Amino acid sequence: MKKIKLSNASALFEKIAETRNLYVPTKCEHSVEFKKFGEGELTYDYVNSGRSVKDFYFPQSENIVDFKVDGKNIEILPSVEEDLDEKYVVFGVRACDAASTKILDRVFLTDPVDSFYKTRRENGIIVSLACTRPAETCFCTAFGIDPTEPDADACAWISGDYLYIECNSDKANELCAAIDSVCEDADASELTETKNNTKKILDKLPLADLPLDKISDKELKELFYSDKWLHMSEACLGCGTCTYVCPTCQCYDIREFDTGHGVKRFRCWDSCMYSDFTKMAHGNPRLTQTERFRQRFMHKLVYYPNNNEGIFGCVGCGRCVASCPVSKNIAGVIRELAKGGKAE
Repeated sequence: MKKIKLSNASALFEKIAETRNLYVPTKCEHSVEFKKFGEGELTYDYVNSGRSVKDFYFPQSENIVDFKVDGKNIEILPSVEEDLDEKYVVFGVRACDAASTKILDRVFLTDPVDSFYKTRRENGIIVSLACTRPAETCFCTAFGIDPTEPDADACAWISGDYLYIECNSDKANELCAAIDSVCEDADASELTETKNNTKKILDKLPLADLPLDKISDKELKELFYSDKWLHMSEACLGCGTCTYVCPTCQCYDIREFDTGHGVKRFRCWDSCMYSDFTKMAHGNPRLTQTERFRQRFMHKLVYYPNNNEGIFGCVGCGRCVASCPVSKNIAGVIRELAKGGKAE
């Protein structure tokens, strides 16, 4: 483990930026977002970034292939995404978002492997920054995530006047070698008090005691046919905000654009909350907002865990809690379903 004074942390970031493109938490008008080091005001004062680290390896839209059309001749051209081969480091990823990468890996790195995702993941180094002031919207601990001990390529902590960093993967060893000359050795025991103070806050959070065990114990059919879905979904606008801020949502659509002299085929995020999601020639298998609402939360809480050794498809980052305009979020759904019985 290494450490450096916060007042001199720019020296550490400059060393990293010499080896790869470095993205750091940067103050924006209404949020904190990951921007290239030096392109804005770096900050450590944030609960979470507005957009998750998912954007780096599963971008909102990306070109897949081009078709050049000349009369009846069609030539297939490979993707020309400029950032596909970018070597990068993202510093300041919270523990919940670091955990979300493992959930996405199970989707995109399982046969058939998504080569676009795989390339971006392999080219990136994720440096997670431990939380010290979790917010009331946070509930990562309900899913077994410890925000004081993030699981990433490298982990960082802020304690007192120092920034601590520890490398956990072969990829991150390259990073640690780069910063060695500007850091000093540190001991993990120096972080004990800071971690304990954070855990005291976590224990008091209003969403810390979500009854996930009661969801796991219920039969799939019992949850699927619960009459509570109609009541819970009544206020849902189907706006898709929850899916677009979620670090674990993985649904996408493939579309084509006529350029006038060819065709671009691209992938873009989609949302199970939209009325045209999964729409096919015969129509849509989920005709009502209630069915679409149920699909989203059944996937997070039942379908994904059933196919992935009990791992839930949510990391408790709290973005949906903070963003939903009608306060219909996964935490409320968990508590309502866990009660059992009829809708009130």
